[in-house]
Amino acid sequence: MQVTDIGNKEEGKVWHRKPTPGKGVLVTVIRTAQQAKTVRFLHVAFDTTGDSFLAGDHHGNIYVFDISRNRFRLVQKTGQACTALAFNLRRTTEFLVALADYSIKCFDKDTKQLVSWMRGHEGAVSSISVHSSGRYAITTSSDTAQLWDLDTFQRKRKLNIRQCVGIQRVFFLPLSNTILSCFSDDSIFAWESDTLFCKYQLPVPESGPRIYYKAFAVTRDGKSLAAGGRSNLLHLWCLDSRQLVRVLQMPSQVRSVRQLEFLPDSFDGGASQTLGVLSQDGVMRFINIHTCKLLFHMGSHDDAITAVTVSPNGRHVVAIMDNGSINVYSTQSLTQEYNKPPAPRVAVVTGGEADPDFSNLKVKVRSDVVQRPAKTSGRRTHTKVLRAPAGSMAEDKENELPAGLNKKRLVALLKAFGEYPAKYRMFVWRSLLCLPENHAAYSSLTDKGLHSAYLTLHEKYPIKSHKLQRGLQRVLSALAHWAAIFGETEYLPLVAFPFVKLFQNNPLLCFEVVATVIVNWCQHWFEYFPNPPLNILSMAENVLAHHDKELLQHLVDCGITSQLYVWPLLETLFSEVLTRDEWLRLFDNVFSNHPSFLIMACVAYITCCREPLLLCSQKQDFEYFFHHRNNLDMGAMIKEAYRLMSSTPADIHPRTMLSDFTPLSRGQYPVFNHYPEFIVEYQSQERERIRLQEMEYLRERQEVSALHADCLRRQAEEEAYYAQQGLLQQAEDQRRQILAQEEEKLTQQRTKLAAMKRELKVKELQLLDAARRRFLKHQQDLRASQIQRLDQEIRRKMDLRERETATAVQDLEVRQMELEAQRKLLEQQLLKEQERVGQEVQEEVEVRTRRAEREEDSFRELLHNTETDLQALEESLAEACQLGLESDWQQEVAERLDQVDAEQEKKRQRLAEVHRQTLAQEDRLADTLRDVAGRKWDEVMSSRAQLQEQRHSSSAADTDGQRQVRIRAPCSTRGLAQQPVTTSSTAGAHTVTATGTNTRHTGSNMVCLNSPSASESTSTNFSLDRGRAQLDSSERELMKDIRELRQKLAARAREAGSVSSRSVQSPSPVSQ
Repeated sequence: MQVTDIGNKEEGKVWHRKPTPGKGVLVTVIRTAQQAKTVRFLHVAFDTTGDSFLAGDHHGNIYVFDISRNRFRLVQKTGQACTALAFNLRRTTEFLVALADYSIKCFDKDTKQLVSWMRGHEGAVSSISVHSSGRYAITTSSDTAQLWDLDTFQRKRKLNIRQCVGIQRVFFLPLSNTILSCFSDDSIFAWESDTLFCKYQLPVPESGPRIYYKAFAVTRDGKSLAAGGRSNLLHLWCLDSRQLVRVLQMPSQVRSVRQLEFLPDSFDGGASQTLGVLSQDGVMRFINIHTCKLLFHMGSHDDAITAVTVSPNGRHVVAIMDNGSINVYSTQSLTQEYNKPPAPRVAVVTGGEADPDFSNLKVKVRSDVVQRPAKTSGRRTHTKVLRAPAGSMAEDKENELPAGLNKKRLVALLKAFGEYPAKYRMFVWRSLLCLPENHAAYSSLTDKGLHSAYLTLHEKYPIKSHKLQRGLQRVLSALAHWAAIFGETEYLPLVAFPFVKLFQNNPLLCFEVVATVIVNWCQHWFEYFPNPPLNILSMAENVLAHHDKELLQHLVDCGITSQLYVWPLLETLFSEVLTRDEWLRLFDNVFSNHPSFLIMACVAYITCCREPLLLCSQKQDFEYFFHHRNNLDMGAMIKEAYRLMSSTPADIHPRTMLSDFTPLSRGQYPVFNHYPEFIVEYQSQERERIRLQEMEYLRERQEVSALHADCLRRQAEEEAYYAQQGLLQQAEDQRRQILAQEEEKLTQQRTKLAAMKRELKVKELQLLDAARRRFLKHQQDLRASQIQRLDQEIRRKMDLRERETATAVQDLEVRQMELEAQRKLLEQQLLKEQERVGQEVQEEVEVRTRRAEREEDSFRELLHNTETDLQALEESLAEACQLGLESDWQQEVAERLDQVDAEQEKKRQRLAEVHRQTLAQEDRLADTLRDVAGRKWDEVMSSRAQLQEQRHSSSAADTDGQRQVRIRAPCSTRGLAQQPVTTSSTAGAHTVTATGTNTRHTGSNMVCLNSPSASESTSTNFSLDRGRAQLDSSERELMKDIRELRQKLAARAREAGSVSSRSVQSPSPVSQ
């Protein structure tokens, strides 16, 4: 037994050496993954031909195994374990896979593409049944069954049941449109697949133990149903009569049935007789359901089987073992013991009337020969051995055939109907010829390969069908290896061809039928080899002379011998002159009679055609007649043959010359040596010598051919070289001429091109000039429209500017009045503040005066001596200083007032000019004016505060100077008096932006100037007038700054508003 580990390979060979004939297991297939772990196979399914099957493992890999080609291939990786497979669809490359996610997928094994994905089950799919047409499929789970259309992959119907009743299996019956549904309560219903109409229900057996159906099997003709379950009993139903016909009891080792499978046979017409029963112990037992005989078994307790699939042609059985491997069995090897001649059997007859009770149907399956029905309670079974009369014992023994057939009855049936039923013809022939089916002996012949005599058979006998051609070659080669004469016989293909065509699917049976025909019906054919069998032809001629002398005389007169009118019929076995049905009908009678019947059939054919033969006179007519079909009544011919068999005298009857029928021996085929061996050996030696000479001749011829071909090749190459050189020279001359012509054409084309370029240039210039004019006109129009728009915009802006200027002038006037009012209010506030501060200063003066008086009292004694001398000098110096200060202040104020008046007049002129230039900036000017006004007001207040501080410092300096006149020298008093002037002039030259708190300080300074002292009254009045003049000057400077700011803003607005307007340069600020 070979073991093949496919591992992770995607394709390869199933077996690496040819399996040995006679062994049941052809090969064991396992799959080991990483770390030597075995991957279990779960399901297998055969295709319609029976030569290939699918296998799926629990990793989701689907493999296809081709037994005939010895190849396997990985066709799909589903990624999950499969629960059911189907490989018998109408499109032979497609298959169905039920997966663990309750879905069904359809794949193509060649393209490995997903064809369809079907969903709808809520549980695992346990089985898939495909209709015989391959168009519909039924998928079954524990709770539902669904009918699918495999053309559209759409669900047509769905069978729902109650939860308490589960579905065991739903499947199609073969060769019909009936659906059989089997439920867990042992009820079985039959439905019409088109309309889903319930046709019938099988009655549930009321008597006897309940089986609890789990496994079902149907014969190929769809007429018998076998069911089994949790018992060793099997129910055999007849679906035509819808009755339980038999109950089979398996051996005691069987406690429950897992699976049932019928084993098909080529000659049973679909009514399978062999049933395989897989039990709980992992052993599958095959029984004959008619004889209740245990035939053979597969598996054992140590090597248990979990599932089995039988090929449709019955040649192979694939079993999934308990260890996860696959065993491929050969049915022919398993049935060798079954095909042995049967031992004598004892017929069992039950006494009394037929009891309709269930127990009378029960039959035990035994491995021995004698079969008896099981005993029933309350009734005794009587056994009788049927004995035949003593005189007919030998005849009955001769008439007994394998498989329980009787030749005498078959002949009676043949005479009654004229032929055997076409459905059982092959089975009857197989029984009549007692074929041994020696698989091992046939395999040893076929292993020798094709015989050298038939290597070129296709040249002499071309056949369209390559399968038929190969089958004929195999059978003839096997015959030639069996006996050397058959390699030299030229007419052997004509003898074997009709049987090869009839048994083309079973070469073993074909070989044995041909061999049986040669051994029995071709007796004495090869004694005159290589000439035709003259003794056989003489027998036919003697029979014809006895029964129709006139016809024989006519044939002799025309020069026609038996080699022309008998031998063509024998060497072709009537296949040239009869149709298929006529030939089958004839050989039904030939195989059922003595071998001499074939010679009588030849004579009967000639006598039945005597009328047309009497009309023929030319040899060519006779040759044509015996090599072509003719109008003939087959029934009359067979009757004539039987008449000749019975009425021919014994001295000329072929039966006396020919032996009785002798079947082929079992185990090994008999030795065939009824031929002149020296002639055959000589011919074979000559043939071998001729073959070797032919091979030598062919080899030498091949070498000569190779040399000749090489010589011709070199000669051709040389001629081709010179021809090529001549062509190249000629081509070179032509090329030079063509180049000269092309250069001339090119010169002409260049001249034309230059002229065309000039014309195009002129046209281009004209177009450019026209385009330039058009563009200039367009630009002029655009400029005119732009000028018009600008004029309108200028007029609009001038109007807007005039309105803005008038509005601004009005705003300025209002602002001027507001400033004047604020100035007057500020003067009032300043006067009030001066009065208040003056009082405070007066009080302070009094305090300081008293302090000075106290100090004078302390120094009076020290200054008493010098008081008189210095008093005159002090008074004169004080007066001189006071007169100098007053003259300087008056002169400075006059100059400042004149300068301010001149500058104010200039500013007014510039302001009028600015008003005319800033009429277009109404919105922006208004916002800017508000911001600037606020800032300038702060600046005015700051300027006023600074001016007051200057005034206060100057007045303080005057007071201190007067006080220190009494103490210091005149020069130092003069220096102090000049300091306020410098400070005041410096403060007036700067613009101050801060707004600090200056009112109080200014007031105090003013008080100092307006001291109530009698000696300083003149100086105080002068300081007040000078402060007012400085205030006026600050107001004028503020107005000047406002005008300058407006001029800058107007200039910026004009520059941003229009490019065409003339930019106006703002006047430079006038420094004070």
